[in-house]
Amino acid sequence: MSLPEQPSGSEPPAPPSPASMRASDADRDEVADRLREALAEGRITPEEHAERIDAVYKAKTYADLEPVLSDLPSEQAPQPQVNLRKEPALAPPPAQSPHLVAIFAGAQRKGRWLAEPTTNVSCVFGGVELDFRQAVLSQNEVTVNITCVFGGVDITVPPGVRVTGAPTAIFGGNDLPEDDTVDPDAPVIRLTGMVLFGGVSVSRRAAGEKDRRGRHRDVHELHREHHREIREMHRERHEELRRHRDERRERLRELRDERRRHR
Repeated sequence: MSLPEQPSGSEPPAPPSPASMRASDADRDEVADRLREALAEGRITPEEHAERIDAVYKAKTYADLEPVLSDLPSEQAPQPQVNLRKEPALAPPPAQSPHLVAIFAGAQRKGRWLAEPTTNVSCVFGGVELDFRQAVLSQNEVTVNITCVFGGVDITVPPGVRVTGAPTAIFGGNDLPEDDTVDPDAPVIRLTGMVLFGGVSVSRRAAGEKDRRGRHRDVHELHREHHREIREMHRERHEELRRHRDERRERLRELRDERRRHR
């Protein structure tokens, strides 16, 4: 079957603009994921999140979806990071014991702390957490010597820090990230020691960044709080309606009694 011929001298219709094209379910889900990330990062409130989610799943075209994300940073255009204040140089943190011991218990070192040339970690049926994201290294290469028996050591390092070496693992294991820098002068954290029936886990995250489990817990908690507020509003509304209904019944009963008295 042949297509109808265009009238002579007429121009073909202009293609539709991208904004006017229909959005798919996958497009709406992608925008909803961006909104969940913005909620977890504190960029929007739970009320704003609920309003925008409603708008997302009512959207028919890309033009309907664009306003939902117009004030949020995108991966192509990340948020600017500008510091207009010149902070004075901070004094080094006070020295602490280079030994962390956890026996049937837990120990941690996080925040701004001074990492000595060698930090000794000993845990027996316990766990130790070392967070180097705000730590001040006493020298460009520091060592963490680990002795762990039936326990675990969690280490968090910031981007740009190289992690080398690994404790000897016997009936245990080491989970270390790949290097994210090729700078030969990058700070180095060297791991040594021995792990027996235990494990050492090293993750790389920027300061202030939560791991995925922490972000999901925050988002789920916000959702639970939002649902609790909605349930409370429904309960109060139901109580109010029942109170009005009881008042009307009582009023009708009084009117009936009054008519009976006047008969």
